Amino acid sequence: MRVLLKNIGKKYEGRDKFTIRNIDLEIKDREFCVILGPSGCGKSTLLRMIAGLTSITEGELYFGDKLMNRVLPKDRDIAMVFQSYALYPHLTVYDNMAFSLKMKKERKEVIHERVMEAAKILQIEDYLYSRPSDISGGQRQRVALGRAMVRKPNVFLMDEPLSNLDAKLREHMRVELVRLHQRLETTSIYVTHDQTEAMTMADKIILLDKGKIQQFGTPKEFYDKPQNLFVAGFIGSPTMNIIKGKMENGKFVSELKDIVVTPNEKDLSSLNNYEGKEVYMGIRSERFLAKKSDENSFQAKVEVIEMLGKEKLLHIRTKEGQEMVVSQPGHFLYETSELHNFTFDLDALHFFESDTKERIN
Repeated sequence: MRVLLKNIGKKYEGRDKFTIRNIDLEIKDREFCVILGPSGCGKSTLLRMIAGLTSITEGELYFGDKLMNRVLPKDRDIAMVFQSYALYPHLTVYDNMAFSLKMKKERKEVIHERVMEAAKILQIEDYLYSRPSDISGGQRQRVALGRAMVRKPNVFLMDEPLSNLDAKLREHMRVELVRLHQRLETTSIYVTHDQTEAMTMADKIILLDKGKIQQFGTPKEFYDKPQNLFVAGFIGSPTMNIIKGKMENGKFVSELKDIVVTPNEKDLSSLNNYEGKEVYMGIRSERFLAKKSDENSFQAKVEVIEMLGKEKLLHIRTKEGQEMVVSQPGHFLYETSELHNFTFDLDALHFFESDTKERIN
């Protein structure tokens, strides 16, 4: 089911400003779309408007070609999974999963078939007659997913469903949720503040900040071409290195004068109108090169080394004080307090305007 939002906005009574405004986007049928952003950016409000749990102040919401603004949540053919699981503690796992179908007065055979199908997919068959208090957090989350699955909805909504799980279980459940989405072949909309979840699970990402869309696209587009400095700083772990400077005689010169870079021809063409102006240059930690001195290289001291197994994160600082994070293979030998020459992969530089913070190249 396609979900279409046209100029959607929400203003709560008693507040001067809109929480969300001018939201225009199309989530295609069977797409896994993640709404991402920091706390307070409006992502849960947006999800609740799609679900019908929060009213829409302005704009139009469509499921397929049907206007949904005034359709009650129970009539929207959606299923929602909450952060808190929201299971009935006095009911068994089986009865929790069957509850919505019983309320719809489905036949017992249909209810049993759907519950058992979902339990098999989620690997919770052994816990069907346990109560929520007798099973682990990860199992309770699967029950919440199963309860949504049995309804076979057109739109599957999830509000930070993994945030209460430990790191290892979150990693496992990310994979399980993607597999589940592929099996269900339904439109899924997933809210999270965790960019790792967004990057690993989504077909498309919506990044919100202060109630506005900062970028909408694939994970690859977010990583390779962030549209502004907020996106560049939010996506990626570690986040992109951002260096403030100025274009002087066709070269980027950092504010501290410790880094001088001649961009490649394509980037120089984009930067033609910025001669003598302040700009920001960004580069991902893995796009540094450790090599002998050349015109684009700089020298920096290794201050901290984070050993992550397959890679090392070097926290470096130039003599003038510019701090950066450089990723190098884990088997490369580095020691703290050592001085090293680094240079940039010129095909991996990002440039942003100083005033608008929008992407240039």
